Amino acid sequence: MMSASVVPKPIVKRRLLVAHSWAVLCIAAISPLSPGVSRSAAQEPAPTRKSTPFTQTLSLVQLAGLPRAAAPEADISTKATLARALKSPLRLTVESAEPVFDSRTFLTWAGEDGVMDANELQAALSAETPASRRLLHPELQRHLELLATGFDQIDQPHREASAELVDWIVENYQPGKPLPVVCVCTGNSRRSILSSTMISLAGLYCGLPEVTGFSGGTEPSAFNARTITALRAIGVEIEPTGEEAPRGHEGGANPIYRVRFAAAAGTGIRHETLEFSKRYDDAANPRSGFAAIMVCSEADRGCPVVKGAVTRIAAPYLDPKLYDSSDFETAKYAERRDDIGRFALATLTQARLRLREKGVISGK
Repeated sequence: MMSASVVPKPIVKRRLLVAHSWAVLCIAAISPLSPGVSRSAAQEPAPTRKSTPFTQTLSLVQLAGLPRAAAPEADISTKATLARALKSPLRLTVESAEPVFDSRTFLTWAGEDGVMDANELQAALSAETPASRRLLHPELQRHLELLATGFDQIDQPHREASAELVDWIVENYQPGKPLPVVCVCTGNSRRSILSSTMISLAGLYCGLPEVTGFSGGTEPSAFNARTITALRAIGVEIEPTGEEAPRGHEGGANPIYRVRFAAAAGTGIRHETLEFSKRYDDAANPRSGFAAIMVCSEADRGCPVVKGAVTRIAAPYLDPKLYDSSDFETAKYAERRDDIGRFALATLTQARLRLREKGVISGK
């Protein structure tokens, strides 16, 4: 028979586990959090950044390769070229790199032997990575790197829209001069705000911070909470200002939010914006000299002329609102955010490479 003063070891372990759990919960409850950081995000350790010669070389193609090699329609063949050339150990030669890099550029990285090793690859990436990319929050950089591996997922209509926007950017780009893109949908609550944010992010990521996104609608409502959740999930900081913009036709509250995606104080680079639902011609948006991107079919049909736009490009996406309150809601908003993100990154990547080829911009 067991003595009353002796507690079985399994019970002791359970009690210690419970006590430890309560201690962790208490510490978490009183630990201060950085402004704008959710408790769950603050408790999660920062993910370790890992890359391979394949992903690094793909990034280098998109930074300094031949424009045709980084185009969405060539994405699969470019990846196949890199896969063949990068068999272990890393051995990328001037011959195997010829389909994706200019030979003279490649030799400046690889040296006299014409073979790029791991150290030379790292050095090339460091030299070619735009300074503006380094301003992005690390979590955002990682997500954009992921999206940039999936240009083959862009469908043909959006590839064609992207090509139109690339032509406009290349024709109108001037270093240091803002080049605005106004994204238009109906309610200016979901797709247009996702689009304007992802375009601004892509501009910083690709070294063209002059290209910045704005949003507007034909029937303003409010910055939807689900859109906010989708953008916060990848590292965009979104905080209410406590102020409210004029209400739309539905009469609901239209709060103004501060949206921040980079640490760029003192650099002169636009790294945050005030976002709220508004008409595309609102005073908060550029009034002339911009490209208008119609990201919903209804706005495209209902707004055949966008006053002040230099070019008007149809690039409609399915409204994630269709999945509101369903089991798929979060996934569908993330899906639409990432679809638009790939479009924005492919566009700015092509614009960068073409401007680089013309000598308008340097490696950084």
